[in-house]
Amino acid sequence: MSRQCAYRALLAEGSSTVHGRKSTSNATRSHGSVRFHGRCCVRAHLWRVHHLHPHAKIQYPTRSEVKVHPVLQVSDVFSCIKEWSRLQFITMTGLVACAVLVVPSADAVDALKTCSCLLKECRIELAKCISNPSCAANVACLNTCNNRPDETECQIKCGDLFENTVVDEFNECAVSRKKCVPRKSDVGEFPVPDPSALVKNFNMADFTGKWYISSGLNPTFDTFDCQLHEFHVEGGRLIANLTWRIRTPDTGFFTRSAVQRFVQDPSQPAILYNHDNEFLHYQDDWYIISSKVESKEDDYIFVYYRGRNDAWDGYGGAFLYTRSKVIPETIVPELERAAKSIGRDFSMFIRTDNTCGPEPPLVERIEKTVEEGEKTIIKEVQEIEGEIEGEVEELEKEELTLFKRLADGLMEVKQDLMNFLQGLSKEEMELLDQMNMEATEVEKVFSGALPIRKLR
Repeated sequence: MSRQCAYRALLAEGSSTVHGRKSTSNATRSHGSVRFHGRCCVRAHLWRVHHLHPHAKIQYPTRSEVKVHPVLQVSDVFSCIKEWSRLQFITMTGLVACAVLVVPSADAVDALKTCSCLLKECRIELAKCISNPSCAANVACLNTCNNRPDETECQIKCGDLFENTVVDEFNECAVSRKKCVPRKSDVGEFPVPDPSALVKNFNMADFTGKWYISSGLNPTFDTFDCQLHEFHVEGGRLIANLTWRIRTPDTGFFTRSAVQRFVQDPSQPAILYNHDNEFLHYQDDWYIISSKVESKEDDYIFVYYRGRNDAWDGYGGAFLYTRSKVIPETIVPELERAAKSIGRDFSMFIRTDNTCGPEPPLVERIEKTVEEGEKTIIKEVQEIEGEIEGEVEELEKEELTLFKRLADGLMEVKQDLMNFLQGLSKEEMELLDQMNMEATEVEKVFSGALPIRKLR
């Protein structure tokens, strides 16, 4: 039953049953009926026997003339209500998710458009996401990224930590299929490199075997731990089996993997294309800016890349493949020259951890979590202390201001007293000297007769 139908269903006066399509019985004690029409809108038709003329002859129809109205059982009503409640829950879930995911970090108009699209086009995927622990954790993680300078990078890290099929289904609907989420535009951070910066010749077969990413430029994509990639050429394509680790807050890790397929540009062998992917329709273009493959320990392939997908156009980075787990120092000068050719400083690259050791024991991870929690508490206490110190400083400033005002007031009182004394006549001054009176006593004597001279 649609929401419109559910809102407009009315039970006829005195009726013990509701007429509809799914029942074959008649109402025996009914004074009215509720009938379902083609547009799922319910109309109540009330009638009473005593409304007929008392002397009218009632003509009863023969059995063949009797029209049997199908009856909607009470179970059907509850089923409709249950379905309507489910749709309401999905709608409310969507509204909450929109408030968390979209509104805090987007322009108001764009946020409303996105929420409207999600509720209209991706309600089921959104509800499944919120009801799934990993996807819900992803939503909570994303909420911590709002308005941060590294908001996009933070969001990607959340996706790395809580990736699963439910998250993928939601992204496929919201980003790719229905395009509810606006695409992040290319800002030119990773432009197409000049052809002169690329190697002149490159054989895809040189990639064959295992390589480590020992250094990377973009911390969002390039600097994961234990990046061991294995390549082989098949059917004119370079097949890459990629593995890497995602660190967890308790010093543990997840191991991720992916398979990518590249084709070589026929006119520029230093360019490899990874296109025609289903997930977010992503496309990565690799540019070989330097390489040395001689079956030696210091072999390397230096890759600059840029890409686009349904969510982001123009992401990119650079990374260094080496046969060894760490960068051979002998090749650093070559790497520096290659990085400079694309406008980058190799000293800004981050060296990765390829020790690929076992995950720490659970007890150690728990201790680390507790230690991190203590650090967080200490940090929060320090922040609170800082706030208190700031408030104390403000209070001290207010006290100084108050003391200054009191001092100024005292000076004003003294000045008023001097003005008062100077205004006394000679006879009043002589009398005051004779009485040797204090200021308060002066006020008592003269305030009644000279009110404008009253001390403050």
